[in-house]
Amino acid sequence: MASKAIDLFEAYEQDKLPRDEAYIVSSFFSSNTTYSKYEIVSYSAVKAIFRTDEGLTFQSNGKKIYVLIEPAGYPNKSVEPYIRTSSDQVPLRFSEMTILTAKNQSRVMVSKNAVQSYSSFTVMRPSGINFALLFYKLPDVFDTMQIFFEKTFNKEAAVPQHDAQKVAKTVIDEVRTEMVW
Repeated sequence: MASKAIDLFEAYEQDKLPRDEAYIVSSFFSSNTTYSKYEIVSYSAVKAIFRTDEGLTFQSNGKKIYVLIEPAGYPNKSVEPYIRTSSDQVPLRFSEMTILTAKNQSRVMVSKNAVQSYSSFTVMRPSGINFALLFYKLPDVFDTMQIFFEKTFNKEAAVPQHDAQKVAKTVIDEVRTEMVW
C-alpha cells in the first residue's frame, strides 16, 4: 500500500516529493505549555526544491493556513497574533481567524482565508518535538488529514476529544475550500 504521509525531509532525501500537488503540515509546540502553532501549505507546479540552512525552499506557488491553539492560562490572549513574540506569532489578526473555545477553555484559531505565496516559500526544519509532514494528494487525503489533526490537537495540544474533532473538521473545511489547485 502506498504511503499517505511521510516526514517532509525524509521525502526530500528519498526523492519522493511530488511536483504537482501535495500538502505540508508543520507544527511548532511550546516547550513549557500546550501552546501550539500549525502551518498547512498546499503547493502546485514546483519548478525546483532545494535545501537551505533553515529548511526546504520550494520554487512554487503555495497557499498557507495557520492554526493556533492557546491553553486556558495563556498570558497573551488579548495580543493580536501578528504582534506576538516570534515563537507564538502568525501573520494574522483576530478578525482574520475563526475562533473556537474548547470545553477546557483552550482557544483555537484557524485562518479564514489562505495566505497566497507567489514564486517561492520555505518550510522550516523542525526541531525537538516539532514535525513537518507531507500528505500525498490521494483520494482520501482530507479524511487522513482530519484524523491526523484530531489526534494531534487532542494529544499534543490538550484539546478535549470532542472539541478536537470539531476543530479538525473546521480546519479541513478551510483546506478543502481555500487550498485546492
